[in-house]
Amino acid sequence: MTSETTPARWTVDAPDSGDFAAWRELFRGYCAFYRVPCPEEKAELVWSWLTDPAHELDGLLVRDTDGTPVGLAHYRPFVRPLHGAVAGFLDDLFVAPAVRGGGAVDALLARLRGIAAERGWNTVRWITADDNHRARSKYDQVAVRTMFVTYDMPPAASVAATGH
Repeated sequence: MTSETTPARWTVDAPDSGDFAAWRELFRGYCAFYRVPCPEEKAELVWSWLTDPAHELDGLLVRDTDGTPVGLAHYRPFVRPLHGAVAGFLDDLFVAPAVRGGGAVDALLARLRGIAAERGWNTVRWITADDNHRARSKYDQVAVRTMFVTYDMPPAASVAATGH
């Protein structure tokens, strides 16, 4: 059987307005994986970013043969002054546990690699938890692990909060 007569198992495209409920469940799963609360207000805010053409955040959904979203990716451009280039940052990547190991993440990453080429990005970068061993074994197959250590610094307290 040729690929012309065998339908692809996965399709990847941008979310549309009818995908909110399915996307929200995937986003909740992603938040739960990292033990981060996911109140409805946060889901609605992130969805508004994804559906606003003027916002820097873009998204992808990977769908099964029935068209049901089973995974998501959120990404955006970022500048790399040291390299005089623009790159892509993959903020979030999640595939429903029931379909892991079946190629859905490969489809998402392949589409993101294509977007990087289309937009002239010189790389796609992401971070993951050190103990996310299953994902890291996949990432080691498709990307180069860097030696950079990440830090998070909270913003300065506001004048009103400190009284200064």
